[in-house]
Amino acid sequence: MSDTHDAKEPGEAPHGAHGRPPARGDAWAAFKASPFLPATVLVLILAAAAALFAGSYTYTMANPTPRHIPTAVVGPVDTAQGARFVAGMERALNASLKLRRYDSEAAARRAVDEQEVFAVLAGRPGGGGVRLDVVGAAGASVAQLLAEAGASVGRATGVPVVVRDIEPLQEGDPRGLALFYISLAAVIIGFVGAIQLSVHARALDPAERIVFTAAYALLGGFAIAAAVDWLLGAVDLPFAESWMILTLTMFTSGMVFTMFNTLMGRWAMLPTWGLMVLLGNPSSGGAVSWPLLPSALGHIGRWLPPGASVNAQHTAVYFNGHQHLFPFAVLGTWALVSSAVFWFWRHRHPGGRDRVPAHAAV
Repeated sequence: MSDTHDAKEPGEAPHGAHGRPPARGDAWAAFKASPFLPATVLVLILAAAAALFAGSYTYTMANPTPRHIPTAVVGPVDTAQGARFVAGMERALNASLKLRRYDSEAAARRAVDEQEVFAVLAGRPGGGGVRLDVVGAAGASVAQLLAEAGASVGRATGVPVVVRDIEPLQEGDPRGLALFYISLAAVIIGFVGAIQLSVHARALDPAERIVFTAAYALLGGFAIAAAVDWLLGAVDLPFAESWMILTLTMFTSGMVFTMFNTLMGRWAMLPTWGLMVLLGNPSSGGAVSWPLLPSALGHIGRWLPPGASVNAQHTAVYFNGHQHLFPFAVLGTWALVSSAVFWFWRHRHPGGRDRVPAHAAV
């Protein structure tokens, strides 16, 4: 009787093995080696990023609520009318007015220019009620809230109130958002430019990477300022100063990504996006003024590049001559630390090119 029925060719699978699924370990190993694993991880990350992005902006901007509003006090407001008005304002705002007394109108105005206070409350002579000076340039959202509350409280308490804006926004920027948008553009294009350098100019050496980051920051800052001021005429910028702030912002943002790119490789976008966009932009005080932000965000935002950029730009445009060192120190420190970390660990830089001469390589 022939045995050909049971004979197996060399390498042929055992009987019944053809329909057997691969072992679980083999399937996982194949999945890990395939492009489907990073694609699946990215799907999950992008979904989480979308939720966090919407949540962070909604949390800070959807319902801005005042906590403490620094307010200058000048003249006789320690009257029954003044006390009624202040108490009514605090009830209406569900917040406290941090009253700071100044000896003169000039001293109070200096405090406004230094952005130490967001309003000035002054008693009117002869028992004529109070005057509430708001500062639109210090924060459109705060000024609007104070003006509306002041008029309403005056009617409710029977205290005559005169409301005026002593430092209004420019006509081309009635909501005070233009400076936030140009700072946002500098932040996002800053790190997007660094991403593009890492993809399309990967062969750049570390020193060349820093130079080209500075180059696109310099040109990009000029382009943003020129488009907003010269082309659109939306805001009258102090051009050289605004250009410098935008350049420093773009360079800082680019170097923050470059630092994370060196430390974390292809996942560098995660901490960059989280720091600069999810946390930095909503807390910058550009769209919603710091007194209306949750208190922790209002303090944190000042120490992050987006907040420092908005702060410096805002002072340059509306309070010229009263510029502060602090926002430049924040931007400069982030840029210096990011560049130093990148340079120190430049051997891990995912790029560069072989400097070995051709004849030596042969």
